[in-house]
Amino acid sequence: MLEMHFANMLEEVIGDKGLSLVEIEGIRDKTAIAHSQIHERKWEELAFIDLVNQDTADIKTIAGYVLESSDLFLLLGIGGSAMGPRAILEALQPMHNFRNKPKIFIYDNIDPQTLEAIIEIIDPHKAAVNVVSKSGNTAETVASFMIFWAYFKKVLGNESAKKFIITTNPEGGILRQIVKEQGLLSLPIHPSIVGRYSVLSPAGLLLPEIAGINSDDLLLGAKDILTKCSNAELWENPAYLFSTLLYLMCTKEKRTVNVMMPYADGLKSMSEWFCQLWAESLGKLGLGITPYPAVGTTDQHSQLQLWMEGPEDKVVIFIRIIDYGSDVRIPKVFEKTEGFNLLSGLCLNDLISAAAKSTELALTNASKPNITITIPVLDAYHVGQLFMFFELCTTFMGFLFGVNPFNQPWIEAGKNNIFGLLGKPGFQKQKEDIQRMAKDNICWKL
Repeated sequence: MLEMHFANMLEEVIGDKGLSLVEIEGIRDKTAIAHSQIHERKWEELAFIDLVNQDTADIKTIAGYVLESSDLFLLLGIGGSAMGPRAILEALQPMHNFRNKPKIFIYDNIDPQTLEAIIEIIDPHKAAVNVVSKSGNTAETVASFMIFWAYFKKVLGNESAKKFIITTNPEGGILRQIVKEQGLLSLPIHPSIVGRYSVLSPAGLLLPEIAGINSDDLLLGAKDILTKCSNAELWENPAYLFSTLLYLMCTKEKRTVNVMMPYADGLKSMSEWFCQLWAESLGKLGLGITPYPAVGTTDQHSQLQLWMEGPEDKVVIFIRIIDYGSDVRIPKVFEKTEGFNLLSGLCLNDLISAAAKSTELALTNASKPNITITIPVLDAYHVGQLFMFFELCTTFMGFLFGVNPFNQPWIEAGKNNIFGLLGKPGFQKQKEDIQRMAKDNICWKL
């Protein structure tokens, strides 16, 4: 089970830069209100909680079809639709494409160079394409879909329809319309589930099933941590306590940057997933906390100096793994050379653990607040726990700030500006605003 170690956030450990029990107890009314918002299900977007009980039969059936028919699987999506599946794949099947089939590619941008490279290596006869967009009108995803649809149609003719799986709103939207018109395979995204909270929905679970990861294990981990984090008592609920400590560090100590630093290459993409979740959910009304992705031990050598002697605006969040599931012993070579002899015979597990503890100790001794999430092993069960834990933390934190943790008005504004620039009817104002900005902009030409 996931554990949280928070002593290094308290004044008893790091002195006057830490939080007092009085400060924590002082916002009991606020935490009680936040709990009631979740417990009483006052927001329909809390539907992500119910995903732990979903039936995965259709996901597994479609995954089986892809495995039988395809050597390559391509996911088209952006934001949570791509970052969540990538986080699962890299955590649980590192180097997948070098060891297994089908090869898996995630195309989440509209960089034409990347797209052309994918087209060069993809054989439509042996490929499957999963298009993921709840709204169905995300310009980047729709554009990619149109390009690959035309390419597959050119090569395969009417058989191309068998190669596409659409994951979208079951009730409406232009992608649902295409599914009906073309008779395409499809999976639903519940209309109330926001994209960045969708990793444990069919939007995030089809890819891991294709990669040989059991989605039921992810959901079981999520379900167990949900049970653990349903307690109204602050000190017995790790998600509530995590959010409360970071909220107070932000509002009382002006620590407005949260560094997410897992000590595992496989969790680097989860760190990036967390950053979208934290930023897009909380950054509203002049409030929020800036998330920053890091990975240990790499960023001990690139960022630690800033954390130690830079602005006093950060809290570092570590994720540590007790058992990596494999280990490599450093051979006893060059033993007569100082420096080499210290490492000879050690295991990499020992070395990365020592590195994590040394960074935590350095920060703590310098009165820099930090908090550690520990999981016993990096497997599907505990990855599922991490996803649900951080989704609950984000929701609770939003309610502490008094913002809606589920909307994203300026993301929608960006989409509307794209529509305006492209001349979509109904978005004339956006087009005029962009033209005005371009006219008034100052440009230096060298």
